[in-house]
Amino acid sequence: GAPAALYAHALNVQGRCLYDVILYRLHGSAGEEPHILLECDRDVLDSLQKHLKLYKIRRKVDIAPCPDLSLWAVIPGEKAGNAASSLPKCAGQAVLLTPDPRTEVMGWRLITKKGANLSDIIPGSEIGNVQDYHRHRYKQGIPEGVKDLPPGVALPLESNLAYMNGISFTKGCYIGQELTARTHHTGVIRKRLLPVCLSAPLPSPDIPEGTQIFTESGKPAGKFRAGGGELGIALLRLAHLNEPLCLNLGGDKVKLSANTPEWWPKPAAK
Repeated sequence: GAPAALYAHALNVQGRCLYDVILYRLHGSAGEEPHILLECDRDVLDSLQKHLKLYKIRRKVDIAPCPDLSLWAVIPGEKAGNAASSLPKCAGQAVLLTPDPRTEVMGWRLITKKGANLSDIIPGSEIGNVQDYHRHRYKQGIPEGVKDLPPGVALPLESNLAYMNGISFTKGCYIGQELTARTHHTGVIRKRLLPVCLSAPLPSPDIPEGTQIFTESGKPAGKFRAGGGELGIALLRLAHLNEPLCLNLGGDKVKLSANTPEWWPKPAAK
């Protein structure tokens, strides 16, 4: 059957990302209207609803937030491996429990009713905090939300969305398709979002968006997008991938290094 979750994007006419969402299909009882849940960055909730309503023309479709639901990321422990086959079998109070559609290293997505007991749904699990989740994302180079994928700025192929099942090259016409398909089939991708590790923890999570990253000789190498602690994600020129890099924070020079994620398809760094 069809997968329970899909990763998708809305692009503008220039082929740049507007919204990144995960869509979940909820299978109701026979004769019940189908339901689709959309997971998005909370900062774009209102604008995404307005965007979707533009395409609702004369259709009986209700678009509304779901405040009675909670979303959880279920990340396997280091000893558990990343195989989707190890998905917990007993969902209990879960509305939906499904592999993350982006990549195996992100584990699973769990949707529950507000106040559900997580230990009943996944026995032996430990509840972390949202920073644990973001650090895992940064370590794997997984972009998410408006900081990592600035609306109207981020290009889907530079953001590795084709590696995460987030772009289709076989689907019929969609906004932004022409530039995306042309780049995929004929262009060389010179920049990509990459996980970076800093020589010292970030003094603040609020590094100005687009802070420049330089090589040791002072050449522009890319831009820092987001991070936490000593981990982050940055848009870098692949030509400088293996060079020592640095960024300036309030006059202090912080060294950083980048790497190619192991979950990328081989050979991918091109």
